[in-house]
Amino acid sequence: MKKTYFIDLDGTMYRGSQIIEGAKEFIDTLTKRGERFVFLTNNAKRTKRQNVEHMEQMGFTGIREEHFFTSSMAAARYAAAHYEGRNVWYIGQDGLREALEDNGFTVTEQDVDLVFVGLDNTGTYEKYSKALDFLLKGAKLIGTNNDRLLAQPGGFAVGNGSIVAMFEYASGQVSPKIGKPHAPILEEALKYFQLYADEAVILGDNLETDILLGVENHVDTIFVTSGVHQREDVEKLQIYPTRTIDDLRELLAE
Repeated sequence: MKKTYFIDLDGTMYRGSQIIEGAKEFIDTLTKRGERFVFLTNNAKRTKRQNVEHMEQMGFTGIREEHFFTSSMAAARYAAAHYEGRNVWYIGQDGLREALEDNGFTVTEQDVDLVFVGLDNTGTYEKYSKALDFLLKGAKLIGTNNDRLLAQPGGFAVGNGSIVAMFEYASGQVSPKIGKPHAPILEEALKYFQLYADEAVILGDNLETDILLGVENHVDTIFVTSGVHQREDVEKLQIYPTRTIDDLRELLAE
């Protein structure tokens, strides 16, 4: 049985604005063969259309909106199923707003039930303080993902998880853990694409997010050494993928 690839983006498909060698050929071949694939990402910033455009600008072709499942989508779907109230306020960008509206939430500053926190490059002290005020008045905190750091050219920036942790500390609340490596993003993606766990294989470069997600949820994993971690990190971290490859084109000969 050919499984559906749940593919990470940064470090697996591209690095910054550069396609990783072999990634375009891999996607082109899957498309030509009619094999199913999904981009499963913690990046909560972009809408589905913006994700398509971002990859097309790098040179990918054949990418469609239905190929993406983001931590924004997972957070909105998870909250709709597990929390009461549909009035929300959010810190984030277009992708989070799209996911909230797609799942029946109303973005408002009146009677706020939930405050969603996704990465926002324009976040300000005033915006954070406003969100905290809603939380202290009874709104529930929902973080899209808990990435501590965000890889940037030449170093790192503050990840969304660090912002969520700030709100947890300030509000005394604990956000549900939704993005990779936590189970909800996988569970929501499987439901969204109408798949069972044994019909999916997770493909990524990060042992602590992509591969750990699969290991802890009994989903096959393929670790590619094109990004965050290398082969020697498997033993260091004691996170064991189903398979390890150095180039995505190794999968095309099968």
